[in-house]
Amino acid sequence: MYNPYMETTTQPTQKNHNQSQQKSGLHPVILRLFEKRGMSQDEIVEFLSWDLKNLPELTEMMGMDEAADRILKAIENHEHIGIYGDYDVDGTTSCALFWHFFDMIGFKVSLIQPSRFIEGYGLHASSIDKAVDDGINLLITVDCGITNNEAADYAKEKGLDLIITDHHKDARDEMPNALAVVNPNRRDEPEDSPLRPLAGVGVAFAVCWEVRKRLENKGQSIPSLYPLLQFVAVGTICDLAKLTPMNLKLVRHGLKQIPQTQYAGIRAFFSPEERKQKMIPSEKLSFNVGPLINSKGRLDHPEKALNLLISSDSTEAYENYSHLEVSNKERKFIQAEVFQSAKEQYLKTFDGSDPIVAIVYQEDWHEGVIGIVASKLVESFKVPAIVFTNAEQEGIIKASARSAGDLNIFNLLQECSDLFAKFGGHKAAAGLSMPKENLPLFREKMEGLLREIPLIERTKGEHYDLEIAPQEINPKLVKELDLLEPFGMGNEKPIFKMKGIKLTNYDLLKDVHVRWSFAPKDPAIKMPPLKGISFNYIGSFNKAHPQEIFTRQNNEEITAYFTLGINRFNGNEYIQLMVDRITIDEI
Repeated sequence: MYNPYMETTTQPTQKNHNQSQQKSGLHPVILRLFEKRGMSQDEIVEFLSWDLKNLPELTEMMGMDEAADRILKAIENHEHIGIYGDYDVDGTTSCALFWHFFDMIGFKVSLIQPSRFIEGYGLHASSIDKAVDDGINLLITVDCGITNNEAADYAKEKGLDLIITDHHKDARDEMPNALAVVNPNRRDEPEDSPLRPLAGVGVAFAVCWEVRKRLENKGQSIPSLYPLLQFVAVGTICDLAKLTPMNLKLVRHGLKQIPQTQYAGIRAFFSPEERKQKMIPSEKLSFNVGPLINSKGRLDHPEKALNLLISSDSTEAYENYSHLEVSNKERKFIQAEVFQSAKEQYLKTFDGSDPIVAIVYQEDWHEGVIGIVASKLVESFKVPAIVFTNAEQEGIIKASARSAGDLNIFNLLQECSDLFAKFGGHKAAAGLSMPKENLPLFREKMEGLLREIPLIERTKGEHYDLEIAPQEINPKLVKELDLLEPFGMGNEKPIFKMKGIKLTNYDLLKDVHVRWSFAPKDPAIKMPPLKGISFNYIGSFNKAHPQEIFTRQNNEEITAYFTLGINRFNGNEYIQLMVDRITIDEI
């Protein structure tokens, strides 16, 4: 398949190279991981591949022809195009991607994002009015719109052409009556379509690709779209899109470009030391870039984050970045308070029976953090979580829901949809609003539905991927784990289990984090100490204190569960265990 964004790229890790890697011998732990996953040789080659030529045809989606034709007409007639995106990372990167694409071809567009606290999620009549007042002729949504039927009807009344690009579930009785709907998860797309896992930013990229192809067919010379994969990487990872071979390839190429990025807004997130790396690790996006971009939209309006991503000037970019840092600090403070309150509320409901679901509500919890708090409740208690707070409208409460285990929270909530005023989402996460008076019935109905589902399908298990020995941890293993990047939904970072160790020392950092030092119990095994870290360990639900572990290990065996990485500091590097938990068992 011809890929127009491949023109300037040459990748060494193509299929033949991957096959030679297999034959030359990967670390035994890596090979055991592939074996545990039941992967064939061909599947391993495809999993490790960077080959963009083997992507599925990204533009083969319903509505693509109509969308591309209308965008070309707008370009040729110099019409005013508006891009309307959600306020989260996926929506923000999608807006930025479109902005940079149109900038490449010398065409200026307007960008619009709603406020979480004024308009709320999705496309609204007020947004249509604003677009019309601004003289916009064509409005393109990104990462939203598939359930906004009323807004689509209103746009038609107002004479505004509307193209919806989205990736969320097509959940209404009918699709919105827009000029075009491009969504790999719309009802009439094939169930087995390989494009279903695309994030909203991936759909936006596909639309740009199709437009570029048509412009080139008309004889125009258009720059390569390859640099735009940086935005695809950020949005895909941070929106928890499933990392199928298609998304793995797209994200890998985006991560590879970031250290030498030409985008001032992306550069602002990375230190000079980080930009010396060959490839940015996906965890940097998950735990740093994503939360920073999200922070503005969680607390007020997301415009500073979007302004950052479209900045062409480094000074302007760092000014916008500084706003995100301030917002993120405030977000962390508010989140910690709400999580503590939600945790205490949920713990009061324990009656000795197995926990089913964490449904909590308080009228003054900050709406901008309830999604993160729901995720932290799932992490702490291993059950689905739904966190409610008051909405702007009197008598209405709104919630963020997060799944646990393999549970499809979207499908489960659909069975309660008669109680909701608004509802949307996907398998892992959803949002809803409903009259406050429906909360007791909703709680009762959810608990009843969940009791009908086997425990293993609706709880987050304390799983691990592979048991390894201390002496198997070495630089070769850590280096080859990078071949598995990016990590995320559907390709989680491997969790290792390790016995045969002793805790030689530990330190408490800021009273909540723990720095560990381990050594093999067998004195015949000569190796450097294994250093580890656990963030926010002290006070975590159902975890033994380090001193208890240190004392009891003389008569009992300790087992550590961790992921592996490299700690880079002041030009030095050392292997670091990111310790999730330590168990103590009788010998």
